[in-house]
Amino acid sequence: MPIISRKGKAMPESPIRKLVPFAEKAAKAGKHIYHLNIGQPDIKTPIEAMEAVKNHTLDVLAYSHSAGFESFREKLAGYYAKHDITISSDDILITTGGSEALIFTMGSITDPGDEIIVPEPFYANYYSFSTQSTVKVVPVISTLENGFALPAIEQFEKLITDKTKAILICNPGNPTGYLYSKEEIKQLAKLAIKYDLFLISDEVYREFVYDDKEHYSILQEKDLNDHAIVVDSVSKRYSMCGARIGCMVSKNKSVMETAMKFAQARLSPPTFAQIASEAALEAPDSYYKDTVAKYKSRRDTLVSGLRKIPGVKVAMPKGAFYCIAELPVKDADHFAEWLLDKFDVNNQTVMVAPASGFYSSPNKGGNQVRIAYVLNRRDLTKAIEILRLALEKYNA
Repeated sequence: MPIISRKGKAMPESPIRKLVPFAEKAAKAGKHIYHLNIGQPDIKTPIEAMEAVKNHTLDVLAYSHSAGFESFREKLAGYYAKHDITISSDDILITTGGSEALIFTMGSITDPGDEIIVPEPFYANYYSFSTQSTVKVVPVISTLENGFALPAIEQFEKLITDKTKAILICNPGNPTGYLYSKEEIKQLAKLAIKYDLFLISDEVYREFVYDDKEHYSILQEKDLNDHAIVVDSVSKRYSMCGARIGCMVSKNKSVMETAMKFAQARLSPPTFAQIASEAALEAPDSYYKDTVAKYKSRRDTLVSGLRKIPGVKVAMPKGAFYCIAELPVKDADHFAEWLLDKFDVNNQTVMVAPASGFYSSPNKGGNQVRIAYVLNRRDLTKAIEILRLALEKYNA
């Protein structure tokens, strides 16, 4: 029998989606599931995006330029300018989701066996992308006790070797909701320059910051031009996860020229999705303000409710729409399965994402879950109560 590749065997299973068979079984049994496990917003996609696709005048659904529509890239440059980020359309490469942007980045700057330092817990697919690229993720651990703040720079320095090519952050963070401060970004920028490393920042949640905080991009650091690579996406910003449109942004010409070869190999990003994404940039500022206000309200509802459950610990997210909650259980994976398979309240239950899959360090996150507050406040309140009752029964 033909043998599966070592790389294929090493590919991690998604902690977000691995419980799907249990959820499908529960749904077939007639249970209503409150999905707190996946970052699929329920916010409506901007009408501008939908109308652009509906009213298209194309006769042929043709390839686009491998870098994406020039008009789209020019409008994106205008969008970044509003955020005090000065770039040109030539510094932008449209990709099939932020995922492809990160894969192109890893392909452009690393060789097999190279290392990338990542604060953990981190977005689970970073580990998947690094496995595809035969790159080693080197974790530097942040903790719930200090709200998952940036670990001390000395901890990063201890991990730098001749194999280290980059530091990768998510700002604001998935799965923690942590927002890196301007001072923390400057510390990382100095480190990247000192050791001649790339600093990669996943900034797909840029708009979603709370409590009068401000997002500070690595692209705002002028001395970092040759080191900074940003991964971005329309998925969360415009509630367009299914469009699969993202971009890779850098002023480093060699990096972008190299990434372009990867882009040419996959021909082009999807045409209709680019039409929708370009039009989404015309959404009024009120779209962002209303969306951020909804998520802040949901965050406050979730964190307040969780903190009332005995034994539950949770840090207050400063951005994105996730939090890591520590539960009074030994095995969150087992508890998450049990929620779907064995438990319900009036035929209702909750689906969460076990946090162990967001760590690469062994034996970390075993009693934690990631919760996405993408449900309305009423449903969130119901889900929290179900979780409280479930913990009581599970621990009995």
